[in-house]
Amino acid sequence: MLSIEDLDTPAILIDVDRAEANIARAQAHADRHGLKLRPHIKTHKLPYWAKKQIAAGAVGITCQKIGEAEVMADSGLTDIFLPYNILGKAKLERLKALHGRVTLSVTSDSLETLAGLAATFTDPGQPLQVLVECDTGMGRCGVQSASEAVALAREIDKARGLAFGGLMTYPAA
Repeated sequence: MLSIEDLDTPAILIDVDRAEANIARAQAHADRHGLKLRPHIKTHKLPYWAKKQIAAGAVGITCQKIGEAEVMADSGLTDIFLPYNILGKAKLERLKALHGRVTLSVTSDSLETLAGLAATFTDPGQPLQVLVECDTGMGRCGVQSASEAVALAREIDKARGLAFGGLMTYPAA
């Protein structure tokens, strides 16, 4: 039997019982409070654990990058949220291809980001869900006021291939 001393480093070790207990605890908390859990996979980046989270009751997953979302889609995960502004023709084309394979939602916090999405997603029969990102104190990204959020939501609503999906924030505390 292999012992920890036999492992070549660096090596990743996962306490499976603890990880499964954490998944169950997070889902139980969400269930108790009537929340839909959509965990971020940036800590594990493994389809195996993302599927465990879905099996426990999560409604979908959140990915940091398009590449992570593509890996998750290739592994059979079907509801993915990308909460980061996507810019540039190459990334937008990859996003469009991914949208053809899974239920996908993204965020926008600027007219610049929205313009790229609107130019890429033009099919009203399969609109891309776009949430408006709101800065609520972290100072990282997001619109700065309610009026900016409303204005951006209205622009999303005007775009043929986009659908307003709500608001998204990363709270400061």
